[in-house]
Amino acid sequence: MSNSQMKHYDYIFTGAGLSALMTVYKMVQSGTFKNTSILLLDENTKKTNDRTWCFWKTNNSVWEKSISKKWDSALFANENFRRDLNLQPYHYNMVKGLDFYNQVFDLLSKQENITFLPHKVSEIEESETIILVQTENESFSCSKLFNSIYNKQKAENQTKYPVLQQHFIGWFIKSEQAVFNMEQATFMDFSVEQKGNTRFMYVLPISKTEALLEYTLFSHHHLKTEEYENEIRQYIEKLGITNYEIVEKEQGSIPMTCYPFWKANTKNAINIGTSGGWTKASTGYTFKNSDKKSSELVAFLQRETDFTKFHRKTKFWFYDLLLLDILHRKNELGSHIFSLMFKKGNPVVIFKFLDEETSFIEDIQVILKCPKMLFIKAIFHVAFKAIK
Repeated sequence: MSNSQMKHYDYIFTGAGLSALMTVYKMVQSGTFKNTSILLLDENTKKTNDRTWCFWKTNNSVWEKSISKKWDSALFANENFRRDLNLQPYHYNMVKGLDFYNQVFDLLSKQENITFLPHKVSEIEESETIILVQTENESFSCSKLFNSIYNKQKAENQTKYPVLQQHFIGWFIKSEQAVFNMEQATFMDFSVEQKGNTRFMYVLPISKTEALLEYTLFSHHHLKTEEYENEIRQYIEKLGITNYEIVEKEQGSIPMTCYPFWKANTKNAINIGTSGGWTKASTGYTFKNSDKKSSELVAFLQRETDFTKFHRKTKFWFYDLLLLDILHRKNELGSHIFSLMFKKGNPVVIFKFLDEETSFIEDIQVILKCPKMLFIKAIFHVAFKAIK
């Protein structure tokens, strides 16, 4: 195909995951991109309920339509203690993937300037003035590119910044026994055997008999499927459930790293989502971070043209770097660190801290709950690495 026949767009999104869809949705809402042509490319048609996101917020969100359940209380537990966390003024919100896709595509399908194609991207080629995108079906060109296709090798083939995975398998179950407290989400339950890692159970109850249970690890390596599933089975038994059906299953792996993905941004191409370091490195939470970043990006697009100016490094990047340095070297310490933080800490300040919205005084309140020597050693370790 010659370049003269190639369809040109103002903006192309390679990958239409959470960050891309949030960005395009907000571009439409802003009303300032009506005269631009936008192409979204993703081999996944976004027609299945393939994941669940959670985030906490004090007021209503633009994603209100997609929220299927809210909790004002959360449980934190380990083998020694359980603590009910009153989250107010926050609500802990659950979003099912399909509800989110439907909300976004309902709006996008009404826009004449936006095209979605279920094509797999095979190559991206950037020159000074134009970017070419090759799919298995055809080629396109654009002026500005938003890439959310994650380059695993780039992050994992370097040693300066540790890369852990938040990996999990989740079962959505219906139980014959009414055992769940539908008013409370289990944020982290470290009472499961740690086996030298950071492992916890995460439970989102929809009713007294229905819940999503996810066996989750912050570690370097994935397990065999049966290992996750055996742990979920044991946990279900421990809850006193003898009869249940598995309605849906989900699994995922989210990279947890402070690797500076944004350094690969160019004037006309930006990495977004996991590929741009939009995932919260120390927890793997993606929804709220992407929500904030996509709003920042849409505002940026209305005043700037050079994508290299978009990223700003904050104090939270450094805090995350310290925690990941500890978990990288001593992966079994996760339960100890999070337990100290949550045992007596103010849950509202902790959630505000994890949202990267705290003042320096509030940061200190949270950090002082953590094991001080571990973090002091991590500061020296990180500094030494930076000098090398």
